[in-house]
Amino acid sequence: MNDFVHKTVLLNEAVDALNCRKGKIYIDATAGGGGHSFAIAEKIFPEGRLIIFDTDPDAIKACTARLEEYKEITTIIKSNYSEIPDVLKELNIEKITGGILFDLGVSYHQLTSEERGFSFMHDSALDMRMNPDLPVSAYDIVNSWSEEQLYKIFKEFGEERFSRKIAKKLVQIRKTQKINTTKELADILLKNIPRSGQKIHPATRIFQALRIAVNQELELLEKTLNKIVHLLDVNARIVVISFHSLEDRLVKNNFRRYSSKCICPLGKMICECEPPVLKIISKKPLVPSREELRENPSSRSAKMRIAEKII
Repeated sequence: MNDFVHKTVLLNEAVDALNCRKGKIYIDATAGGGGHSFAIAEKIFPEGRLIIFDTDPDAIKACTARLEEYKEITTIIKSNYSEIPDVLKELNIEKITGGILFDLGVSYHQLTSEERGFSFMHDSALDMRMNPDLPVSAYDIVNSWSEEQLYKIFKEFGEERFSRKIAKKLVQIRKTQKINTTKELADILLKNIPRSGQKIHPATRIFQALRIAVNQELELLEKTLNKIVHLLDVNARIVVISFHSLEDRLVKNNFRRYSSKCICPLGKMICECEPPVLKIISKKPLVPSREELRENPSSRSAKMRIAEKII
């Protein structure tokens, strides 16, 4: 395996947003290369505790090595963040007393790893599984899902204008041949999606849609946020870094839901809403600085939202 290379996005901003305090319990829900985890551990050592999650075995290996000097206060778990409530129960932890960080970006290592199939920049097997143990890969979706299913994920997860056309074309092609590699798929998309002056590669949105579908990213994120808010202790913070509009909108709506005094429809006579449990710290999402954008152009789409538990 090549060294796990990943530039941590909004490193100082995210750790500062967590308001790290010694003696508290923190969670890094998406370890990646361990950049955020290392910075959190530095701040809470030796009295704090940090629990780190990731499904990628390469990320787990890299993070374990990076956090070696803080192994006394860290627990690294190969698991999806959706399983955090169950894991905390197993660890006899009732509340997240400090805070939790979600960095939802795909790591540079995953994007550039030829065998993982996340990018159309390499000719590799269609995979896109962050957790190699997942049962469904991008190959399975492209070669076996119905035209309607393909259209739905391309439209909803990729926001692709030509979703119907692409779904129809893929179903037509696979009647005579399998679509095996990222290059094969990218070439099909290049021929069938008009560029129309777009700056991004025509395959970008379809690849995003497939990755989201394979890893059930939006579904798991929404379920997890709804559970996590009740596991936060008073004054604990939740920080989420997202990289596309679908994720950011989901996080924004979730924070708004739990911070609003009333979300009843207009005209309802009796309010049955629960009192707000979150306070939104960042009214607008924080974005990378000019300096970070110069050093790491891939951070340009990052948006960070912060909320704090109030009751």
